[in-house]
Amino acid sequence: MSRFREELWQVVAGVYDQILVHPFLTGLTDGSLPREAFRHYVVQEAHFLPDYARAQAAVAARAPDAASVRRFSAQAARTVEVEHGLVAELLAAFGLDEADARKTPAGPTTVGYSSYLVRSCALGAFPEALGALVPCYWIYARVGERLLERSSPDPLYAWWIETYGGADYQETSAEVLDLLDGLAISPDERERLLERAVMTARYEWLFWDAAWRREGWPCG
Repeated sequence: MSRFREELWQVVAGVYDQILVHPFLTGLTDGSLPREAFRHYVVQEAHFLPDYARAQAAVAARAPDAASVRRFSAQAARTVEVEHGLVAELLAAFGLDEADARKTPAGPTTVGYSSYLVRSCALGAFPEALGALVPCYWIYARVGERLLERSSPDPLYAWWIETYGGADYQETSAEVLDLLDGLAISPDERERLLERAVMTARYEWLFWDAAWRREGWPCG
């Protein structure tokens, strides 16, 4: 019997394939990505990550057992301490701090992604919430792993690649996938979980695309 992760990957694989060939990511590995595009990405990450941690905490609140509560509570703390710390260091590389980043408003894609993710995790049942979160882990882990094969001639981009391609992040992603495989859910819950996974996978593509385009609000 196949693992649930394999079924989920089948529904997000097409999005992942498009992510891998997006010019933002190909530009990371060959060093051609304009620094302003990466700066945009980092600033938007500064807006997004606190809501990502809130979504993880909401999943912990809905977890069916103590081990899962501990896992997602710890991962929410990790997001604040490790990933948010990485963003703070990347901002510093551009001569910015988080107060500076806040002067640039969260863009349309950032607001949409954050809102969808927090709503799914705060209001949905545990399987739906987990489905919304899995692509956030797994796509970054797979992207990091693939990009690490080539790294980047740009030290700033190589640093980012090594973070998500490294063993610590791969282990974090694997823990969530093990939990996914252990779910015992109804057909309706399975359908809703996969729907959430497809949507957040699409938002992952959109987030990188927004940075590539340096997306802003069209009015106001």
